[in-house]
Order: sequence, then C-alpha cells, then structure tokens
Amino acid sequence: MKSANYVQLPPDRDEKFLGIFTRNKSFYHTFFRLLVIISLQQLASLTVNLADNFMLGTYTELALSGATLVNQIQFILQQIAAGIGMGIVVLASQYWGQNRIEPIKKIINVGVKLGLLVGIIFFIVSKLFPHAVLSLFTSDESVIAEGMRYLNVVCWTYLIFPVSNSLMYALQSVETATIGTIMSLSTIVINISLNYCLVYGNFGAPELGVVGAAVATLISRTVELVIILIYVLAIDKKLKMKLMELLRFDFSYLQDYIKVAAPVVLSAALWGVAQAAQTAVLGHISATVIAANSIAVIIFQIFAVIGMSCANVGSVVMGKTVGVGQFDKVISYSKTMQGIFLILGVISGALLFICKDFIVGMYSVSEETKTMAIQFITVLSITTVGTCYEYPVQSGIIAGGGYTKYAAWADNLFMWIWTIPSAF
Repeated sequence: MKSANYVQLPPDRDEKFLGIFTRNKSFYHTFFRLLVIISLQQLASLTVNLADNFMLGTYTELALSGATLVNQIQFILQQIAAGIGMGIVVLASQYWGQNRIEPIKKIINVGVKLGLLVGIIFFIVSKLFPHAVLSLFTSDESVIAEGMRYLNVVCWTYLIFPVSNSLMYALQSVETATIGTIMSLSTIVINISLNYCLVYGNFGAPELGVVGAAVATLISRTVELVIILIYVLAIDKKLKMKLMELLRFDFSYLQDYIKVAAPVVLSAALWGVAQAAQTAVLGHISATVIAANSIAVIIFQIFAVIGMSCANVGSVVMGKTVGVGQFDKVISYSKTMQGIFLILGVISGALLFICKDFIVGMYSVSEETKTMAIQFITVLSITTVGTCYEYPVQSGIIAGGGYTKYAAWADNLFMWIWTIPSAF
C-alpha cells in the first residue's frame, strides 16, 4: 500500500505565483468543485441540527437543554463515524488514483460493517442506560428527564447514520459527492417540515415538543439512507456495487483498513469525548449555560463548514495524487492548500463575529442565555481561523498522504493535557 511507504520527494518544480499557489488549473478545478459540493453537503447536514436547535430554542429552553445533552452522544458517534469514513477515503482514494475498483468495494464493505457495529453499541447503551448516560452531563433532573424523552426516539438513528455516512464518504473517495448533497438537502426539507408540525402541533399534528424533534430526525435519517442505497446500488456508474458486495463478510482488506483508519477513528473518538467532557463541565453549572453553549456551537459549525470540509477535499486530492504516483506535485499542492485554508479561516471567523448578535437575537431564550452565547461565539470567531487551517492540514493533507497517526496526536495531546483539565 503506497500510503504506508515514505519516499524521498523530488524537488518541487511546479511554477507558482505569490511563492505559494500552484498555477496548475486542473488542481483548482478538482479542489473547488469538490469543496463546493462537500461544503453544501456538510452544510445541509448541519442545518438539520440547526433546525432542531432553533425550533426547540423557540419552544422552551428546557427542551433545548435536554436535546443538547443527547446531541453530545450523537456528536461522539458522528466523530467516530467520520473517522471510519475518513479511513475509507484515505485508502480508497489511492486505489481510485490507480483506477482499481475491486479493492475499493472491499474497503467500503469493511467500513460499512464497522460503522454499523459502532451504531449498534451506541444504540444498546442509550436504550439500556439513558439516565446514567445523561447524568454524566448534568445533575439537573428536569433537563435529564427532557433529554430521556428525546433519546428514547433518536437513538434509533444510531443504527442508520453510520451506514449512510460510510457510503457517503465512499462516494467522495471516487470523486462522487453530488448525491451526498442531494441526500442532505432532502433531509433538511423533511426535518424542518416535520419539526414545524410535530414540535409546535401545526397543521393538525400533535404537539410533541422535544419528542417531535426526535421523530423528525429519525424519519429524515431513514430517507437519507434509502436515497444513498438506491444511488450506490442502482445508479452509480463508477463503483457499480451490488447488494451482495455490500452485505457479505469480506475482510481481505481489513488489516490495511485498520492500519490506516485506527489512528483516525481513535483520534475522532477521543475528540468527541473531549467535547462532551467540556459540555459536562458547563452542564454542571446550569441549564442556561447548556443552552448558551448549544446555540454557540451550532452557529460556529455553520460558519466554519467550508474550512472543515477542506479536510475531506484535501484527503481526496492528496490520496489520489499519491495513489497515481505524482509525488512531484505533493509539495506544491500542499502549500497551495495551506494558503487556501488560512484565507478561508480568516473569512469564516470574520463573518461569524459580524453576524453573531443578529443570529443569537432570533432565539426565544432568556437575555442571560443570549449574552452568554454571544460571549462564547466571540471566542469561537477567533479560534475559527486556527481550526479552519489546522484541521484540514492534519486530517486532509497529512492523513490523505497516508500518515494518519499525526492527526491522532495533534488532535488530542493538547486537548487532554491542557484544555480539559483547565476547563474543570
């Protein structure tokens, strides 16, 4: 496997302007085409969370706080699922560069099975120990009770999301990303429509509050899975994958996959747990802090989505470049992408800072919650610059080239040695 071998790169002779950016037009065509598609896809996915966040925030602050606790479980699952997906991208994109389809299918098979296994574990724990899990984040019984109502329904999505997510990343590895955007856009329409009906009781629907938001999320995630399965099995012309190729137990590439994906999955899991730990610190202060943090984080994610999507794009570009053996372009592409990441980070941070007061003002929460959310976002608008550079460099450029262990170290050392202890 080429990603596991470290080679001496020849001198970089690619002609550049401003000393950094490559003049290779095909690079920009590939990079920005994928960036637009994947950013829209990620934005659509985040908008589903924003819809729950905003509508529950205009329903009651207690409902928002309860759902926020459950979303910490979902966030950890999403991080692990993203790690599994990035493992597929890093390995499969190199075979895509070599135009070898059969290994890609077997890698997808492994990734989907691991995603489903993780989802089953999260489902079982959430079903059997809901109070114990939510008690880790707060001691407020009223918030826990509301969270348990939400978790009882939304935990079924844990069996669905890792599978559809793995398939979405698999398609990205062969430069097919449009279907992911269509899938996510359908989720937005369904989720927002059902939220409007089921949370508030509009159009003759029952007023279910936080349970209504959970039902809307479950239905929209189910539709997501149906759409991507139909595309992968019946429409896609690159992989031409059959149902049995997806269902059978073929672990011939398991060792290669684990070698690449294990550091990414471990890093993502530890990062998810770290974020949940920070929420637990805030949750044991008050329900107001939980709500303010929930508002700030989802708004930050929306504004940083382009910078974060660069990780997926960078991984595909670097993986394909290494896979096809164009080592002379690696350094040039790396420098160019770093410049792009930094520019996008500055723009994202500035927009977040400018828009924070207007967006937070749309929530029907207490003035104390609004003030605290704005304070959180002010800090996040600064850190956005670093996040939009550092994350795609380590999880895109470096991991895409095959060195996935670096992301695991970089992501978690500072977080666990300094940030979490300092928060406590």
